[in-house]
Amino acid sequence: MKLLKSALLLAAGATVLVTLPRPLWAQGVDNSTLLHPPADSWPQYHGTYNGQRHSGLNQITLQNVGNLALAWAFQTNQAAEIKSTPLLADGVLYFTVPDNVWAVDALSGQQVWHYTYPPNKGLHIGNRGLGMYKDWLYFLVPDGHLVSLNARDGSVRWIIEVADASKGYWTSMAPLVVGNHVLVGTSGDFDNLVGYIRSADPETGKTQWQWDATPPLGTPGAPSGGNTWMTGTYDPDLNLVYWGTGNPTPVLTGSTRPGDDLYTCSIVALNPDTGKLVWVFQPSPHDTHDWDAAETPVLVDGMFQGKMRKLLLQSSRNGYFFVLDRTDGKDLLTVPFGPVNWALGVDKQGRPIPNPAKEPTPDGRLIAPDENGMTNFRSPSFDAKTGLFIVSAHPAYSIYFAKPADGTYGWAGADYGLWGKGVIEAIDYKTGTIKWTHEMGIGTPTAGILTTDSGLTFTGDLRGNVLALETSTGKTLWHAGSGAKIATSPITYQIDGRQYVLTSSGGVLFAWALPQSSGQRGSAAAHIGGQ
Repeated sequence: MKLLKSALLLAAGATVLVTLPRPLWAQGVDNSTLLHPPADSWPQYHGTYNGQRHSGLNQITLQNVGNLALAWAFQTNQAAEIKSTPLLADGVLYFTVPDNVWAVDALSGQQVWHYTYPPNKGLHIGNRGLGMYKDWLYFLVPDGHLVSLNARDGSVRWIIEVADASKGYWTSMAPLVVGNHVLVGTSGDFDNLVGYIRSADPETGKTQWQWDATPPLGTPGAPSGGNTWMTGTYDPDLNLVYWGTGNPTPVLTGSTRPGDDLYTCSIVALNPDTGKLVWVFQPSPHDTHDWDAAETPVLVDGMFQGKMRKLLLQSSRNGYFFVLDRTDGKDLLTVPFGPVNWALGVDKQGRPIPNPAKEPTPDGRLIAPDENGMTNFRSPSFDAKTGLFIVSAHPAYSIYFAKPADGTYGWAGADYGLWGKGVIEAIDYKTGTIKWTHEMGIGTPTAGILTTDSGLTFTGDLRGNVLALETSTGKTLWHAGSGAKIATSPITYQIDGRQYVLTSSGGVLFAWALPQSSGQRGSAAAHIGGQ
């Protein structure tokens, strides 16, 4: 391959390595692209605002998926595993691990540039990815800063603080761009902190508004917590952003925070222009088991009880599947999607009723699910053709302890896992019925889900295998070993008439595709050569 240019840039104390195999400049991700992404793009964390992680691409089918082969692999040479969902715009993929952003040619897998944030003391637990608007990328780093990079060369435009790492915050989520707002959230439940969503100006980084999940620290009888560490979704028709919030603190001891502990473990609807709360639904009132409701609020327009409705679906960490009317937050369906033993039933609002006898105690309580939850950060998918909500589930049991000696700060207790496994479940969104399950192995799963119009479901198991399943039945149609744990969610895109499925494991990004025809190989060669 003929290299056109190679340069080493220094920006704001960071290192940006640029290697350009061809004149390839991603740019111009405007509001129209975010609202209606073309097939050759994946311009935001969920692909689309609705969080369905479903693609209309259908070149890879039930009949030919068995022929999938590796098109290319990209090695990050980092110890940190990839947890991010790559963005794709104008033929360039952008993905992250903590402190690092790569731009990679989506056709060839060749590096375009690499940005490294300076060493810092933030918690390097992982990074989910980036947001993009116009020619700019938005990236949260472990020490609580939001970085804006030039998508063309990785140079730094500005760096601003959005959370104070010295207080115990860290930041790891992929920003969500809505209109002229870059929405970011916080992490940090090792300390008693207030979780919040902040809107930053995409041009300057200046704070536009902030919504706090809990009252100011020190408010008598009030919880702290409610961190907003996963990316939300957006309905442009209602102009509402939907976001899940994390657990209250102290985490496993609730005596100092009686009541429901709003707005922790909640799904909230906010006006993205003002940050004003429109409605709230709480999947886990008075949580004492670390069951964040931060899981993706998936937006679906579909029939429910004989009526076309604007719905919100969430498979929650607490073991329940919820269907809400997203116009007002009213619950339409609450059912468990695995073993749960911590609730007495469901109240009139559709919320599980915590059983006081299942709160952690000094001598321990057997609880299902475990602290990892029935599901977690890994993304679900929704296939409108089948009406199936596909989720990576985790039936599990744990012993929960309260530890009075720990006081009322941070965890204030402990849990010890006894047993758990990974299962892919296909849930009928209208009834909550589990239509099929696919065993994934013993342990805690970490790979997310992608579905396509051709009836395929892509994911990964606990042994590091990439899987293609039949969406309607869960039958395995193809698999390939990756050599390491899969901790991200697949995406798919099409370039030069060829569909790719992108997965990762460890520190390697893998692109899978069907074998090329001779005509396609010629087109790819011309593309790589920049001719």
